[in-house]
Amino acid sequence: MSTTLSLNTVGLGLRRALLDELLDAPAGTFDFLECAPDNWIGVGGRYGEALQTLSSRHPITCHGLSLSLGGMAPLDDTFLARTRRFLDRHRVTLYSEHLSYCADDGHLYDLMPIPFTEEAIHHVAARIRQVQDALGRRIAVENVSYYAAPYQAMAEVDFVSAVLDEADCDLLLDVNNVYVNAINHGYDARAFLARMPSARIASYHIAGHYDEADDLKVDTHGAPVKDDVWSLLAAAYAAHGVRPTLLERDFNFPPLSELAAEVQRIRDLQAAQAIGRTQATHG
Repeated sequence: MSTTLSLNTVGLGLRRALLDELLDAPAGTFDFLECAPDNWIGVGGRYGEALQTLSSRHPITCHGLSLSLGGMAPLDDTFLARTRRFLDRHRVTLYSEHLSYCADDGHLYDLMPIPFTEEAIHHVAARIRQVQDALGRRIAVENVSYYAAPYQAMAEVDFVSAVLDEADCDLLLDVNNVYVNAINHGYDARAFLARMPSARIASYHIAGHYDEADDLKVDTHGAPVKDDVWSLLAAAYAAHGVRPTLLERDFNFPPLSELAAEVQRIRDLQAAQAIGRTQATHG
């Protein structure tokens, strides 16, 4: 089995609540699975066997939760070494983490926003380079949703781009997070997308969110993807091209058939973008 993802692939999150359905899923339901190694390292028994079975059948990507790239405490070298062994064991070619911090004298169990400052750019970029050295591979960082900004000396789009450049890493572009932040902080989502560096985009995430109010959206990963976010994914494809795209769902799991329908919608958007580009080339 090849572990290299082609651009027009669609994945699902590997969640324990979905294990039985993922194991029994018909061929072609999804192209790859994504897991958080933090939740699977050292897991044995039935769950460990299920993970091994799934990783033998499907490419696995990994999305970390606890490196705390923006934090002040030293990176956990022991955890990084264990993560590297996990990635090697499951032949993981795409590993990503959040452009945030999640620990301060203990785990905060949330993704906290980093100040958008020059000092923070240098600090985070140095830590990303350290992680890449420890893991022996290039990583991607994800733009995160945030609800309060500790300090913004520059726009979010400029901060993200500067970190990518200085760290020389890739971007996991979370389209739902762009939408949520654009509504909550009053900027243009499509303009933000347009300024992202195409060459650094390794993959996309898409997910559902909760509408608290017209001007307050909460990134939950617990609902179907909204129409406005589907439109934004199409805009991302148009601006930057198709990349491997993951449908995130963390709770309120519907039957796998409903998730498969959303996977098919992503496939349809990818196909439409390919047709559009072909027509533009030969038109």
